[in-house]
Amino acid sequence: GGSRKLSTRTSSDREGAVIDRPVPSLRAMNITSGYGGVPVVRDVSISVGPGEIVAIIGPNGAGKSTLLKSLVGILRLDSGRILLGDDDVTNHPPEDLARRGVGYVPQVNDIFEPLSVLENLEMGGYLLPGHAIPARIDEVAKTFPALPPMLRRRADKLSGGERKMLAIARVLMLDPRVMILDEPTANLSPKLADSLLREHVRGLADAGKAVLLVEQRARAALQVADWTCVLVSGATRLEGRPGELLAREDFEELFLGAGTSMPAAPEVQEDGK
Repeated sequence: GGSRKLSTRTSSDREGAVIDRPVPSLRAMNITSGYGGVPVVRDVSISVGPGEIVAIIGPNGAGKSTLLKSLVGILRLDSGRILLGDDDVTNHPPEDLARRGVGYVPQVNDIFEPLSVLENLEMGGYLLPGHAIPARIDEVAKTFPALPPMLRRRADKLSGGERKMLAIARVLMLDPRVMILDEPTANLSPKLADSLLREHVRGLADAGKAVLLVEQRARAALQVADWTCVLVSGATRLEGRPGELLAREDFEELFLGAGTSMPAAPEVQEDGK
């Protein structure tokens, strides 16, 4: 029964190989936060390590975006702690976390629309010395080979898929060790969503980054994730390996009954309005 707590014990994955979870790059312990007043997220603990994708899934209004904003310093915690490696970064501002290697791709306002693709990437490298930026753009272009031909295009002329690729590439300019992605497939077709998750998001983890992913398309997220947390009403309802969660008889009613096969809606009704 109950919620599965994190453990370092070995466990079998879908292929039957025995794997340990990596040492966490980012760890949140018992965090409670919200927008002043009644907390939206209560007593949630989560961690993600190098090479790992941890997917946070749950119905609309579960507090998933609020949790991410708390992790990246946009919202102050009411209680709990956040560690980056061994450093306590609880309530550090977003700029400090960016400097320390936390990259955040929000669901909306994720690129500078009036600027070109190149200028967006340059803005992403704002903490780098100017002379290092062109080489870093070349490096990021290896991850996203579709980007170089688009460098001169204005960002507001990009398709949904190209735009999300640019949003991720912009954050990659600082070569973060932790990537936090809020609904990267929102407004994409199922086919594009699938390839974004399988190629780009999985690729980030395969390149050694710790990837924390909030995703409305639960099944698609479970296909690429190494570990999954199910958030319901601001609290962790379940967590474990995706295969173990999918095998649970109550998984569908817990979560998939909440309309996740539908296109993702922006998560704005978190305060119950």
